[in-house]
Amino acid sequence: MSLPDYKSSEKQSSTAIPRTPVVQLNVGGHVFSTSLSTLRKHPDSKLAELFGGKPKLCTDAEGCYFIDRDGSHFGAVLEFLRSDRLPAENIPEVHKEAIHYNIKPLIKRLEETPQLFGELVGRQQFLSRVPHYKENIEVLIRIARAEAIAARHSTIMICVLRTEEDLGFYDNAINSLEADKESVVTFGPWKAVPSVKDLLDCIRMDIESQGYSVSVEPHVMEKSFMSRSYNYFYKLIFTWW
Repeated sequence: MSLPDYKSSEKQSSTAIPRTPVVQLNVGGHVFSTSLSTLRKHPDSKLAELFGGKPKLCTDAEGCYFIDRDGSHFGAVLEFLRSDRLPAENIPEVHKEAIHYNIKPLIKRLEETPQLFGELVGRQQFLSRVPHYKENIEVLIRIARAEAIAARHSTIMICVLRTEEDLGFYDNAINSLEADKESVVTFGPWKAVPSVKDLLDCIRMDIESQGYSVSVEPHVMEKSFMSRSYNYFYKLIFTWW
């Protein structure tokens, strides 16, 4: 199948896209009708690449061009291409589709919305300053799953060091801990305004975003005579059922 060359003097072959240039799309089972000019609106996008020059897509049984991707939010992408109108809901999901199709104007405008601005410019910029944050989240989930056998809860100890000064007390603090020291996951220190509570909220949010039920509680240590009590430790509690 080939794309139309719009030469009125040439007869379209039966395998060419209709001269009308209306295109039927099947995006993961969701059917859409649009024009070639709409799909080609942004020349550096993936859609313009797919529908410019030689065809790069197969067709389904109805003759629709098939894109093997969830089409739940493709309508919002198509509406932006048609009218420059942004969606009013599902902003993060549409943003992912915009990135996939490399529609840069849509990506930029979505990232300027309140829903994404705080996440990308505020929270993610903060977390980028917390050493090994993403790796630590993965470690927490892995440890929790390993401890979930025949138990309703998995309790993981985390240590949060807000400043370089806190880091200086780390060895003494970890040695004073009654729990298994080898399984403690440590966050920080970081050079940014957000507090320990802000970081704990981020940890909880990012774990819950993966489908887990989790809560955070301070770990209260007993303070003995002539010893210092360290408030760097928190219990991360996964609930399985």
